[in-house]
Amino acid sequence: MNDTRTPLSRARGLGSAKEGVHHWWMQRITAIALIPLVVWFAISLVMMSGADYAVVRAWIGSPLVMVLLILTIGIGLHHGQLGLQVVWEDYTDGGLRVAMIVLTKFIAVLFGLGAIVGIMRIGFGG
Repeated sequence: MNDTRTPLSRARGLGSAKEGVHHWWMQRITAIALIPLVVWFAISLVMMSGADYAVVRAWIGSPLVMVLLILTIGIGLHHGQLGLQVVWEDYTDGGLRVAMIVLTKFIAVLFGLGAIVGIMRIGFGG
C-alpha cells in the first residue's frame, strides 16, 4: 500500500517528543539549582566540623537551614531520579524498563520523605 502522508504526519504520536524536552529541561534546572545548594552545604559542613551535637542540632533547628537542607535533598533526589530514568530508558526495554523507572521514583520519594522527617525531628527537637 502506498502511504501518501508526509514524514511529519507519519511520525506524529511516535516517541517521546512531548515529554523529552520537559525531561531535558528539568535535568538542567535541577542541576543549576543544586550548584548553590551543594556549595552552601559543603561550606556548612566545613564550618560545622568539630562542632558538638548540640551546636549541630541548633544549626539544623534554624528555619532557613531546615528549608535549605530539605531543598538540597529533595532537588538532589529528583535530579538523580531523572538521570537514572534516562539510563533505564536507554539500556532496558519492555516491562523491565517500566518496573525500574517506577522503582527508582518510589525509592527517591521514600528517601526524600525519610530525610524530611529526620530533618524536622532534629530541627524541632523530637
